[in-house]
Amino acid sequence: MNPAKQSHDAPPLLSGNGRDQVHLLVVATGERGLAGSFNSSIARLARETAVKLLNEGKTVKILTVGRKGNDILKRLFAHNIVETVSFREVRQLGFVNAEQVGRKIIALYNAGAFDVATLFYSRFRSVISQVPTAHQLIPAKVDGVAPAEAGSVSYDYEPDEEAILNELLPRNISVQVFRALLENQASFFGAQMSAMDNATRNAGDMIKTLTLQYNRQRQAQITKELIEIISGAEAL
Repeated sequence: MNPAKQSHDAPPLLSGNGRDQVHLLVVATGERGLAGSFNSSIARLARETAVKLLNEGKTVKILTVGRKGNDILKRLFAHNIVETVSFREVRQLGFVNAEQVGRKIIALYNAGAFDVATLFYSRFRSVISQVPTAHQLIPAKVDGVAPAEAGSVSYDYEPDEEAILNELLPRNISVQVFRALLENQASFFGAQMSAMDNATRNAGDMIKTLTLQYNRQRQAQITKELIEIISGAEAL
């Protein structure tokens, strides 16, 4: 397939609408806290991106996935948040939850609400390392170069390319959202475990410090009382 023809005839979800004025930031965070800087790191990256776009004269809209991200971002961007999705009551995230978010994104795009969509989440690297990440959803970023056509060989597709892409591209949006939700969940548990471990260690250190301080004060009080008793006995 000719790359030029591919980009020209590709569906809007793949090639975009040719504009770059309105940006939708999909910010996925956790529903709960007590996880160190997990939620704030994702929100900080989204906030920095939003400020940069606004300074360039762009229009910014925000869709938050997760209660904590909404709580953080609404302090500065309350008027930019177009919708909030919360899965606080969901016991285990599944593809159906990601599909719910994906459909909202596609519905907004089909309605002409934005030109570019970027997904923010935390990529899991290890239990003690989670990386805030920004990934462009629409238009899709394709790595690599399309292979050259092999001579004059022609191929027949069944169904045709347009039908395949129209079916797969919306699902691809949901799959990428689902990946982000899973990465977030793994990152959240890792960050929460590290935060709780640090809190337990700090509590132990505080108990030792306070116990030592208590014993010193107790010993000083006993010494003072003994001195008063001895001094009184000698006075008699």
